[in-house]
Amino acid sequence: MGKKDILLVKDLATFEKVVNRDPRPYDLGLMVMPGTLEDKHRNIDPTTGIRVLRRVFNLIYLLKGGEHDVQLGAEERWLRPNDLVVVPENTVYASRYIHQCTGFCIHFRTEFIQPLLKGALATDFPFFDLQAVHIINVTEEESALLERSFGDIISEYERFSPERDHVLRNLIHILLLRIREIHRPHAHHIRENASRAAGLTNKFKHLVEVNFVEHRRVAWYAEMLGITPKHLCDVVKETIARTPKLVIADMLFLEAKVLLGSTDLTISQIAQQLHFDDQAHFAHFIKQRSGMSPKEFRAIL
Repeated sequence: MGKKDILLVKDLATFEKVVNRDPRPYDLGLMVMPGTLEDKHRNIDPTTGIRVLRRVFNLIYLLKGGEHDVQLGAEERWLRPNDLVVVPENTVYASRYIHQCTGFCIHFRTEFIQPLLKGALATDFPFFDLQAVHIINVTEEESALLERSFGDIISEYERFSPERDHVLRNLIHILLLRIREIHRPHAHHIRENASRAAGLTNKFKHLVEVNFVEHRRVAWYAEMLGITPKHLCDVVKETIARTPKLVIADMLFLEAKVLLGSTDLTISQIAQQLHFDDQAHFAHFIKQRSGMSPKEFRAIL
């Protein structure tokens, strides 16, 4: 495995070996990986955390304690005890600081539970939709319920049985049903209590996540939201203390890091893929953000 596979994680075995630094052998065809956060984070440097990456599988985790920040798409925040985090497949994810975390997690490929789904994963379980609320703070009672589900999955995963995959599939489905039941009122409460400014900012961030490559002008996003650019700037600065221009640039920089660190595309090809006018413009952008040329920056990823 070369360094360019590190940030675009295509299988669970690679994730365990490269990101979680687990030396144990894993099957490349692995479809499910549950565990505790204590176990999964035991070899992660708390000061560097988890670098920017995309997984081609889903992640759900319940933080019980410890210090943990998260960058999920265009959203950045510090987590609290009993935060439930849903990371849909192919979502840009990073964590700069992880310290003494306790809790539970599971990675799984969508196709593993597809036989139990009526349609697409996000149709049956809307919390996987890109527009959904992906972080909710659950009650102690809800947390205990989810802990039992995670515990059942981990126990079955560690038990060798000819029926293991069938049982695991159903236990994961039960976990998702419980999350759906818990998620609905929390997501509704979050939306109901969010100020108009926060709601507008969230809409802006979701638009950025989908359109940042093709559209970088703040005026375009303002037009899509039916407001003036000045109003958009004022609202975003009020809610997240960042300008819309910086939010767009941050998302573009994250994507550039993924492409530089996890593909064999040339600098010129990456510049073209990200719709820069030319390679020099792209190099200037990377230099501004990292203090290095794209080639130098790629060497440390």
